[in-house]
Amino acid sequence: MALEASTSRKLQIGPARSPGLLAALVAAAVGLAGIAYAANNSVQGPKKEEGGFDGDAPTAILIEASSGSVLFEKNADELRAPSSMMKLMTAEVVFRALKQGEINPADEYHVSENAWRKGGAPAGGSTMFAAIHSKISVSDLLRGAIIQSGNDACMVLAEGIAGNERAFAEIMTKRARELGLTRSTFANSNGLPDPGNKMTVRELAMLARHIIQTYPEMYKLFGEKEFTWNKIRQQNRNPLLNSLEGADGLKTGYTKEGGYGMVGSAVQNGIRLIVVVNGLEDPDDRASEAKKMLEWGFRNFEARALFAARQPIGYAKVFGGESRSVKLVSPKPIEVMVHKNGNDKLIARLVYNGPVRAPVESGQQIGIVRVWRAGNIAMEAPVYAGESVGMGSTMRRAIDGASELVIGAFRLGAEKL
Repeated sequence: MALEASTSRKLQIGPARSPGLLAALVAAAVGLAGIAYAANNSVQGPKKEEGGFDGDAPTAILIEASSGSVLFEKNADELRAPSSMMKLMTAEVVFRALKQGEINPADEYHVSENAWRKGGAPAGGSTMFAAIHSKISVSDLLRGAIIQSGNDACMVLAEGIAGNERAFAEIMTKRARELGLTRSTFANSNGLPDPGNKMTVRELAMLARHIIQTYPEMYKLFGEKEFTWNKIRQQNRNPLLNSLEGADGLKTGYTKEGGYGMVGSAVQNGIRLIVVVNGLEDPDDRASEAKKMLEWGFRNFEARALFAARQPIGYAKVFGGESRSVKLVSPKPIEVMVHKNGNDKLIARLVYNGPVRAPVESGQQIGIVRVWRAGNIAMEAPVYAGESVGMGSTMRRAIDGASELVIGAFRLGAEKL
């Protein structure tokens, strides 16, 4: 658990609180300096008898895409082999390169003997059956990687973009860190067994959410049900596409080390959910577990607004400013998914590194609002300064400095205890 020099405003919220009352209570909560709950402290989700989901997957998570609300999690921060689900990271790197104009869909890459032998038909794994020494466009390679789960397609993309798989894997890991995936590591482009390939279901869900929100047009590839290459037609390996209403992605995976897993997503009644399961022993269990979890989420949860856009969420203490505090807001509504039966008990906290040094610009990110449900982080969202705060007088800065010296000494003494 990491110590944050933060102010944490805490409130327990009982069932059926109205958004306005919730906002008022959070804004009025007393500030407490201390330790913020670490996001990697995953615990078992609520049991079935408590209205939760009783799942069999060793590791699993279910989130709502818009808010990032976590509806269920089980060992969500356990590192495991992601198998072919790791191809989502390969797809993200390629999508980004396309979006930034670094490569074009029509660019053609050479199918090396290495890609053909280790990832193609001779390897005996999932392949798009790319012919050795042929050239294939980026557009077709993406379909081969996403729809057919072609290991050869990923390797050709990696070699075409970075020169070799090792260099591409380094790009993948660097990009993962930029996206906030702090624990994921990659040793190749396709998820074939390697000790360096590790991800958690939480970070897979975060990655899927990012792809859906950042590349909506490219995301449609995940919903295409078949692709033919080299006169060989293959069906999309995602079983949800034909078994669940609104399903349109994302990726399955299997290795002996990691077991059977999948990342799935579906939209019903305007709500998109993302599910990730991993470590199952049977492909049918993988499909049924993911479908069951998505259906449970759609059936039992609804979105509820906590704060309207620009509504005051709370206040952060300011050091050396013309004002002693700054109002915190969000430019867009903050929502959380709650049980339709209204029995959720939520805890909300404002967390920021403070006091915030003046000057403060309007729109400057100050911290986050974090919401817990039953001991798990349900969602978090950034909060921003709702107004500018200029530098205070010399006397104000001196008084604040003296105050911080006293508080700093107190904190140091408390840590030694």
